Amino acid sequence: MKVLIQRVSSAHVEVEGKIIGEIDKGLLVFVGIEKRDDRLLANKMVNKILSYRVFPDTKGKMNLSVNDIKGEILIVSQFTLAADTNNGTRAGFSTAKSPQEAEIIYNHMIEKFELSSAKVEKGIFAANMRVALVNDGPVTFLLKC
Repeated sequence: MKVLIQRVSSAHVEVEGKIIGEIDKGLLVFVGIEKRDDRLLANKMVNKILSYRVFPDTKGKMNLSVNDIKGEILIVSQFTLAADTNNGTRAGFSTAKSPQEAEIIYNHMIEKFELSSAKVEKGIFAANMRVALVNDGPVTFLLKC
């Protein structure tokens, strides 16, 4: 599983010209689900994201998590994160989980995020989405489990 998190002051996702998910201060979370990923790994990743310290404390040090600041989360499935980019100039997708199986894990992650104290918004799995964000920092991390 590969997850790209971005600390944002705002973000939204749009499908067919309509905003379907929108947050203010928090994390934009792009999720790429690979063949070996399962619910246990998804649980581990959700916990990691919720506790990952990317927000500044009173001294400006990245010492606070999205939970600590009572921030918001926008989760978006991003199939291309699961790509194999090691060879050539075109990504291969043999490492990605099938769409049917990946959607189950994606929805499971949403359910786990919704159990946290964070406001959770989401994209639509496998939809053609437009994502807009104001990256705060910029701060971006690629997390792997």
